[in-house]
Amino acid sequence: MSLKEDINFSLWCDFIERDFLENRFQALIKDEVIHGATSNPAIFESSITNSVAYGQQFEMLKANEPKVIYEELAITDIKRAAELLNDLYLDNTNDGFISIEVDPALCDDAKATIEEGMRLNSQIGAENVMIKVPATKAGYEAMRELTSAGIHVNATLIFSPEQARECAKALNEGIKASNKDIKAVISVFVSRFDRMCDSEFRAKGLKTGKLGIVNAAKCYHEVERFANENIRTLFASTGVKGDDLPGSYYVDSLIYPNSVNTAPLATIDEWIENGSKEPSEIITESECDEFFKTIKSSKIDIEAVYEQLLNDGLESFKDSFKDLLQKLQKN
Repeated sequence: MSLKEDINFSLWCDFIERDFLENRFQALIKDEVIHGATSNPAIFESSITNSVAYGQQFEMLKANEPKVIYEELAITDIKRAAELLNDLYLDNTNDGFISIEVDPALCDDAKATIEEGMRLNSQIGAENVMIKVPATKAGYEAMRELTSAGIHVNATLIFSPEQARECAKALNEGIKASNKDIKAVISVFVSRFDRMCDSEFRAKGLKTGKLGIVNAAKCYHEVERFANENIRTLFASTGVKGDDLPGSYYVDSLIYPNSVNTAPLATIDEWIENGSKEPSEIITESECDEFFKTIKSSKIDIEAVYEQLLNDGLESFKDSFKDLLQKLQKN
């Protein structure tokens, strides 16, 4: 179902939770719906604090510092996901990956990000793990160093074409320096643009539900320009809020060659039931540029949108991580 063998497009699952891994996750892999998975601090904050599946291990760990507790709980899940995805990885090393993010508070500290990425990779000890690094200036340096050290990387929180280009440059350099078959994905966030801007677009007579897709296409072209088959664009934040758009809209619209879409469970279910299983028509670079000229003429400052979405994304992940640690401390 994933179109993987046709155009090297894969659907990954943007969700991790312990009971889910032992049940539905395995069914989705068996049915060839998903070929990988991703996690982030917000996902783990929700899973660990809302699921009883973590209770027994937490009791054994509760004498430790909160970050130690979190890492032990999260690493257990990541190891299990890696084990369940391992056959996919061995079959085609573009797929079968699970991602874990470094502490988001380290986003402006390259040295600490590199050290934590290497430590997490070593503790997990699985070939099919990607270390997730936010796309900041420090993050670019960390991506380059981690890939050159032979570690797969998921560059995350990409909103602008400039970020996509800087990530691709850093990862391209790191992968080439490694002399190994290292893989990387560049996670371009999609739906947040429309949630933020649709009301303004509507007020100015512009088409809604469009900015996220066009911007993602522009970022995709920036990544593809490097022509490194070990780097794929990963379309993230692809869940739909509200009833204005079909539930699988951000999957259906971005089934591009040499790409991944990581989607929440509800979106995957919508895609299975009603979504397109055919490749999307690729929005060309010239079409992207014309679109951005149009919104610029409508007095929409896209650079300000990029900056706000990145800042909001970084703060959201930091807050989720901080909230989780506080909850683990109280318990």
